[in-house]
Amino acid sequence: QVQLVESGGGLVQTGGSLRLSCAVSGRTSSNYHMGWFRQAPGKERKFVAAISWNGASTSYEDSVKGRFTISRDNAKNTVYLQMNNLKPEDTAVYFCAAVPAWKGFGVIVSTTAYNYWGQGTQVTVSS
Repeated sequence: QVQLVESGGGLVQTGGSLRLSCAVSGRTSSNYHMGWFRQAPGKERKFVAAISWNGASTSYEDSVKGRFTISRDNAKNTVYLQMNNLKPEDTAVYFCAAVPAWKGFGVIVSTTAYNYWGQGTQVTVSS
């Protein structure tokens, strides 16, 4: 079993930055591709970014490209999402998720591919 705990959310003004962290426990994080998703009130949970098990590959949703950076430190079993130039439309609960690496990196945009989810951390961007 894998446990995921997000942290780092908060309230920030437009143009500000936040760094989210996702601590992985229970299994070695390097066995999993990791993703970040977000869910705004009344909306579906949507893909934000993902990183392969070894950090060699990353993928981003178009609206965050150039502003968000996903990274991981497998020695610390932690995944990060650096968010810069935040906009009000980035306001949401952000979730990290883990998918076994054997599934292949091609599945990472789909919520149904992921086996494990964190509880989420709120990010609010004020205008």
